[in-house]
Amino acid sequence: MEHGMDKTGPARDDMMKKQLRSQMAADRSLRADESRDLEPAGEDQPAVAPAPESTYRGGTPHGMSEEDVGLRSELAQYLGRSVYPAERGDIIRALRRNHAPDRLVSMAEHLPAHHRYSNVQGIAESLGLGTEDRRS
Repeated sequence: MEHGMDKTGPARDDMMKKQLRSQMAADRSLRADESRDLEPAGEDQPAVAPAPESTYRGGTPHGMSEEDVGLRSELAQYLGRSVYPAERGDIIRALRRNHAPDRLVSMAEHLPAHHRYSNVQGIAESLGLGTEDRRS
């Protein structure tokens, strides 16, 4: 009788191993799903704008509106750093090359000709956007 139990032992062991593997795979899958859930922003964290077309909702420096911050940020994103120093024509070409929205290109077309800009702050000032107050 003991011999008969040995024959069913390996089959039962194999079945239990399959069940254990299946359970472990399910547990890993559950943990992976849980880790993909994003935590909500904390109370002290700024809300992130959901899309580029939406209004910037982060902190705004003194002397700037949310719209000023958003426009300056967009200009910086589409211009990059390699364009500087740049004149109006350089800025317009860079915006078009980087597929900037038409409204940004239209704004750049109003920049004074033959003026050299060393950064996006200078462009923002020429466009009449609010700029952050400098600390003394």
